Amino acid sequence: MLYVIVAIYILIMLGIGFWCRKHTNNVESFVLGGRSLGGWFTAFAYGTSYFSAVVFIGYAGQFGWSYGAAATWIGIGNAILGSMLPWIILGNRTRHMSKVLEAATMPEFFERRYDSKALKTVSALIVFIFLIPYTASVYNGLSRLFNMAFDIPYEYCIIAMAVLTAVYVIAGGYMATAINDFIQGLIMLVGIAAVVICVVEAKGGLTESLLGLGKISDASVPENSLNTIFGPDPINLFGVIILTSLGTWGLPQMVQKFYAVKDKPSIVRGTVISTIFALIVAGGSYFMGGFGRLFASATNEEALETGRVMIQSVNGKLSYDSIVPAMLKSALPELLIGVVVVLVLSASMSTLSSLVLTSGSTITIDLIKPNVKKGLTDKKQILIMRILIAVFLLVSVVIALNPNTYITTLMSISWGALAGAFLAPFMYGLFSKKITRVAVWVSFALGVGITLVHMFIFSLGFFPELTKAAASLPLNLASPINAGAGAMVITLIVTPIVSRFTKVKNTAHVDKIFDDCGTFE
Repeated sequence: MLYVIVAIYILIMLGIGFWCRKHTNNVESFVLGGRSLGGWFTAFAYGTSYFSAVVFIGYAGQFGWSYGAAATWIGIGNAILGSMLPWIILGNRTRHMSKVLEAATMPEFFERRYDSKALKTVSALIVFIFLIPYTASVYNGLSRLFNMAFDIPYEYCIIAMAVLTAVYVIAGGYMATAINDFIQGLIMLVGIAAVVICVVEAKGGLTESLLGLGKISDASVPENSLNTIFGPDPINLFGVIILTSLGTWGLPQMVQKFYAVKDKPSIVRGTVISTIFALIVAGGSYFMGGFGRLFASATNEEALETGRVMIQSVNGKLSYDSIVPAMLKSALPELLIGVVVVLVLSASMSTLSSLVLTSGSTITIDLIKPNVKKGLTDKKQILIMRILIAVFLLVSVVIALNPNTYITTLMSISWGALAGAFLAPFMYGLFSKKITRVAVWVSFALGVGITLVHMFIFSLGFFPELTKAAASLPLNLASPINAGAGAMVITLIVTPIVSRFTKVKNTAHVDKIFDDCGTFE
């Protein structure tokens, strides 16, 4: 039955991809769907690009284990700070300015807003490089679930998902991903609700589940802390909320959704739909993950005593990415496991399609096209995008084939660098004439620099004693999540300060952009 459900789903996705192929006859239709999508499609595209196996498997597992029921705050933060506020503050303004600038990608926005081809080149490289670990993290989470449901080797799962993604994105472009996102979003909404109910009911209902969480304690969590409102570690919980929520304001694959919205009423509808979608999907995922310790155990002794599933990686270290699959296997009937597999497949395929389309279009439009003297026709640009999508997927697969890398680590590196570099100059650049080119360069350097330095010191294992000391502080400085959140906050503060002491080089250029945006309103 599981195989039948998944096979039907895959055939539908591929059919939509090939059907949309005939509508992708120019670059704008391939990258932005002709800027003709309404609020429902755009909101679902935004939500399904936001939430994937990274959230459902990786983040829900790790942070549910660490914070218990309080992990639900992450989902609430994602809904309000990561979904509702970006739509309200950035949505309509981004739609107008991207059209005035005739920008199809974020690097094109930086080039034309700040009158600098160098900014476009560097930002395109940042996008391409740092979307790769995020893509690998999606493969990682998806493959763990497939391994649990079908007992298919991890490596085969990753390769199969890459091929499926490549086929329907290469064929149909943005329109195919948007239609598929809508279908995938509906599956996610129904599936999450069903999973949450089954997980809670498997332990005797909500009251009994919370009482069970309260009885759990170890060296990292005291008794009666996993079932409290703010959990055992509210400071580091706040860092997770900032990274996973504020990051969407500066991620190219998220912001680009606003470029494609049809009109202002669609923005209003999209705001409401996107917020509700995030509350159900993200809130439900983290709420479910909060009960992970009722199903999984970190030691053999505890597993034997409680009847829970023992979760360990090969080297004896706790494998957070295996917690949610263990929960599902324990709590769900076989038919519902099939629904969950399709749920996570839906979430992940939509995110993967958004990532690879963003990367392929960025390299083609922002790096290759400007350096071809005779220019490129739309047909040739689309061909190059399709080839680059395949290359991008191949590189991501190679990284994902290392199953010992935590999903959360891969995603934190990606979001920290991208949002740390782009958030401040993008957001401020939409509303203020005073942001200077120098400030943008500083933001790029800080966002990428903080991420890379932190990764070298703490994530690669070169300084184990320093890492141990940093991790023992109230605010875990060794955490790539806190590093990513810190990069965003720092650049938000530094960018306007640098702009205060530097000058806008071409004031006439900036004045014209803002005048055109005003009349376009």
